[in-house]
Amino acid sequence: MTPELVIYIGREAVYTVLLIAGPLLLTSIVIGLTISIFQATTQIQEQTLTFVPKIIGVFVMIVVLGPWMLNLLLAFTQNLFSIMARIGS
Repeated sequence: MTPELVIYIGREAVYTVLLIAGPLLLTSIVIGLTISIFQATTQIQEQTLTFVPKIIGVFVMIVVLGPWMLNLLLAFTQNLFSIMARIGS
């Protein structure tokens, strides 16, 4: 196993994680910012107000983007297994 191959596998793993986590994190940030603006304008300072909408938003995104995320993970895993098969032979 060459250092270039290790770097390639690591880069692909980080890229895959960013692609999968990015939409969920972005959804959580947008919902949190929206609720923070609402809290600032209404002067409601309840710390737990953001949790339920964030959980619901992230769950909706998982349901909507779940098949795409699964296909991305499957492609990464298949690529990893093919690399391992080439190394082993």
